[in-house]
Amino acid sequence: MMDTEKNKDYTIDNEQLARFAKAMGHPARITILQFLASLDSCYFGDIHNELPIAKATVSQHLKELKEAGLIQGEIETPKVKYCINKENWEKAQHIFGAFFEINVEKTACCSPEP
Repeated sequence: MMDTEKNKDYTIDNEQLARFAKAMGHPARITILQFLASLDSCYFGDIHNELPIAKATVSQHLKELKEAGLIQGEIETPKVKYCINKENWEKAQHIFGAFFEINVEKTACCSPEP
């Protein structure tokens, strides 16, 4: 029997890229990441007080970012501390950068019409 299916294994970087992209796939999460990245240290407090995000949705967004490894800290009240996960932030910068360095200039398909 011939195996006609393609190998569906993904590289670790592709899986990580997709995980980061999914976590960043909401404007509120981008806003949270931008806020935390702008700080000199961890943030202690309720992010909904600092950002235009409803309190009811903040914890779900923080959970998604934490599960993806982009932030770390204590999310359960009364302990609230949020930080960018610096190791994973650097990893995200590297794999997103490598992804967007793919040269699509050589692709003739869908070129702008004159």
